[in-house]
Amino acid sequence: MFIGIDHGTTAMRFAGADACFKIPRKEATGFNMTDLARLTPHNTLDDIEGIAVTYSMGDNFSAITNIENLKNRGLVSREGAGEHTGGGTRVFDEIKRSGISAVAIPGLHRGSPTDPRFKAYSHQASPEKIGIAFEVSRHLGPDCIICDISSNTVSLLVKDGRIVGGLDACLFAPGRVHGALDLDAIRAIDTGTISANDAFLQAGVGKTLPDDQQIPALAMFAAMECASLALLSPGAPVALCGSLAEAVEPGVTQLLGTRPLVLDEWTAARGLASIAESVFKDKVSDIIGIPVDLTPIN
Repeated sequence: MFIGIDHGTTAMRFAGADACFKIPRKEATGFNMTDLARLTPHNTLDDIEGIAVTYSMGDNFSAITNIENLKNRGLVSREGAGEHTGGGTRVFDEIKRSGISAVAIPGLHRGSPTDPRFKAYSHQASPEKIGIAFEVSRHLGPDCIICDISSNTVSLLVKDGRIVGGLDACLFAPGRVHGALDLDAIRAIDTGTISANDAFLQAGVGKTLPDDQQIPALAMFAAMECASLALLSPGAPVALCGSLAEAVEPGVTQLLGTRPLVLDEWTAARGLASIAESVFKDKVSDIIGIPVDLTPIN
C-alpha cells in the first residue's frame, strides 16, 4: 500500500488507501515512523510500498524526485513566507531515514514546466497542491480548476491533463490566516514595525475583517481566482478543497453561476498517496505534467 503526506499550514496530514490521520505541526516534532502503521492493513510498516511526501515550498527542484537525491530538503532557503515549527522537518527526516521507498513532490515555481506567463512571480503553489490537483483531476477529468481554501487560498489550472499554473496565497485571494501584502502592510514593513513574513501571517481575513464578513470575502476572492483561471480554459469544471471549502461553496456557486465539486481537507494527502502508487507501481514518467526522476545518485 502507498502513503501520502501533506505538509499543511497547521497540520501534517497522512493518508493511505482506506485511512487517514493528522498531527498538528508543533506536535509533529515527536513523529515516529511507527505512527504510520495505523494506516496499514496489518498495522505494520512492512505493508508500505512507497510514500509521497511534501515539505514547505519545495522550490529547489522541479521533478518528482527520490527523497535521497534532494539537497536542503528541496528548499532554496528556509527563510520566507510561512511559520517554522520543526514538525515538517521531523517527518521528512524520519521518512528519509526509514529506508522505505519515497519521493518528494516539488512546488510550482520558475523552474516548473508551467505556462511561462505565470513565471512573472517566483512561486505559484506549494507541493501539496500537486497532490490536490492530481486527486481532483481523477474526479473531474483532464481540464479543471482547483481552489484550495483554508489558512491560505491557492488556485490551480489543469488543462489537457497538465498543470498550467497557479495563483499562490501571497499573490491574490486571502485565506483565513495568510494573504497578500497590502498598502498598510508595506508601510509597516518599511517603518520596521513588522517583518514581511509576520505581515503575511496576519493578512488573512481572520485578522482583517469582522467575523460576519470573513466567509463572504473568502467566497468572493476564491470565485475571482477561479474566474480568472477560466480565461485560459473556458468551461473547465471547478473544485473547492480545504477546510473552508464547504463554508464558501454557496457564495462561490452564486458568483460563478455553477456548482463546484466540494472535497475535504484530506484531498492533498489522498492525492499524494495516489501519486506514490502511480510512481512506484505504475512507473509513470510524469504526474499531470510534472516529470518523475528517480535516477539514483552516482
